[in-house]
This record gives sequence, structure tokens and C-alpha cells, in this order.
Amino acid sequence: MKKILIIRFSSIGDIVLTTPVVRCLKTQHPDFEIHFLTKVAFAPLLSANPYISKVISIKNRTSEVTRSLKLEDYDHIIDLHKNIRSLGIRWKLRVKTSSFPKLNLRKWLLVQFKINLMPEIHIVDRYFKAVKSLDVSNDNKGLDYFFSDGEKISSDQLPSSHRNGFVAMVIGGKHKTKQLPVEKAVSILKKINYPVILLGGKEDAEEGNLIQQQAGNHVYSACGKFTINQSAFLINQSLVVITNDTGLMHIAAALHKPIISIWGNTTPELGMYPYMPGYPELFKIFEVKGLPCRPCSKIGFEKCPKQHFKCMMNQNIDAIVQSTIDFLESKAGKK
Repeated sequence: MKKILIIRFSSIGDIVLTTPVVRCLKTQHPDFEIHFLTKVAFAPLLSANPYISKVISIKNRTSEVTRSLKLEDYDHIIDLHKNIRSLGIRWKLRVKTSSFPKLNLRKWLLVQFKINLMPEIHIVDRYFKAVKSLDVSNDNKGLDYFFSDGEKISSDQLPSSHRNGFVAMVIGGKHKTKQLPVEKAVSILKKINYPVILLGGKEDAEEGNLIQQQAGNHVYSACGKFTINQSAFLINQSLVVITNDTGLMHIAAALHKPIISIWGNTTPELGMYPYMPGYPELFKIFEVKGLPCRPCSKIGFEKCPKQHFKCMMNQNIDAIVQSTIDFLESKAGKK
């Protein structure tokens, strides 16, 4: 039996995007024992994954687990993070390793000079280059997300008006320039005559309450009220997901939910749009094309560097609303 260590420290979306590699490693080589090294905050995303034998996590430094990692006597390390921390682990363990093309130079050229040399390939497919030497190929079954019983939500935890179907709207995001402004979210929700649940972390609770107050009684803010796995459970119960470019977008893709994907300062060309092989009809991307300042970052900022925030302020609200309604009507027609 070979013992394999996969490294990916963050973030929610990036962890979910590694799941096809994990699945294919195990299903194509059942004798592999797979361990996954990540940060404590993201370990719950992998706790129910049946393809992983052990999830190892760090709080701050890799030195917290170096000794225990050495005792595991790994045969191979798959580095899906490829930063100083992961390189340090590889150097300390001194076993055969493989990684993927991170394309930092090309990303830099796209962000700084708007020169797009990025390949038309999703980051998931680039991840698979790290396991090519192990004779592992992509099965094109998409992303995985697994629930544990303790993370499920009962219907009585939701308002009675939202127990028989709802639209999920993800208002959170690690950076403000990836988030739809409150007034734009309210504009969308006022035009959707259907129950809506807002999703986000504790840091989004204030904005969630504000949107709820301004949009109407059909909107319920669950921001900060549930764990990430519970939020994912609500995504799974939803009919349509309206979302920024953030982790819950990738969870929605893993759960094969119809997705309205709204992009601000980042662009799909960076290779992290919804990954749904075989189901291109299940997601629609909304972005303001032609802005000379976009993308302004491969990650995001606290506020728009140009002060105008046109990448979000100029979004086509009516088209977003219509696409949401189209998905809802399609769902209703299939019942």
C-alpha cells in the first residue's frame, strides 16, 4: 500500500476544487492511503470525504505537525498549494513529490498589463498534472462534497415561509471587491418573487440583516447563523444559487445546483469558474466586460482601487433576475 500526502492549506473554494484529484487517486488506485494536510478552519470540509483516510491540520505553522508527518513515512507528496509552506514540508520529509503549473507569471501579466496568456483550462485540470506520474486521470465527474449527519439543518430552523423551496444568495466573500454591493443585491431581490435565504459568515451578518430589511419579507438572512457545512446543506436544499466568486459557489457546483455566478474584480479567465463538466447549462456567468481596469487582482481588495467599482455597479441586474426566474421555471417544469 502506498501512503500519499496531499497539501492544500486554503481556501474553502480551493479545498473543494481538489476533490476530483482525491476521488480519482482513490478510485483508480484503491490500495492508496490518502492523507490531506490543510488548515484547521478548512478541515471540516474534508471530514466526511470517504476517499481520505486522515485529515491533518495546522493552526499557524507547519512545525506543529512536522514530527508526526515524518512518522507517517509517506511514499509521495502531491503539492496542490505550491507556496513556501508546502515547499518547506516537502523539503523536511524528503520524499518524492509532484505539483502543478501555478502560472503565477501569466496571472501577473493578466492583472498588471491585461495581457491574457492564461490557457483555456480550469484549475482542476491543472491540478491533475500533479498526479499524472501516478497514472491518475480525470474521470470528469466533477467536484465532490460530503455531509456528516451532525451538520444537517432541520426545517424548523428556518422560517415557515422558506421550508418548501428557496433561492440561495451568497453575499459573502473574502474581499469586498468580489462582493455584490448591498444596493445591487436589494435591487435583484426586490424583483424575485420567491423565498430567498442569504448566506455568508458572521462578518456578513450586518449586511445580511440590512438586505433583509430593505428587500422584503421573502428574504431571510442566515449569515453567521450556521457553520460552513450547514451553509452547504442549505445550498443543497436550494433551487437556484446566486453567488459571488467565492467558496460557496464551488460547493454549489459540487452539488450540481443551477448557479448565477457574479464576478467583480476577478475574471473567469483566471481558471476558477464553476467546474461542472458535462453540465454547462447549469451555470451562467455575469461580468462587466471591457473594463480596462479588470482584473485588478487575482484575489481582491477591501475597496475598489479606482473608487468607481464599475465591475459590480454596472452589473446587468435585469438579466440576473431573468436568468434566476428561468432556472426556477425550469425546475418547476421538471416536477
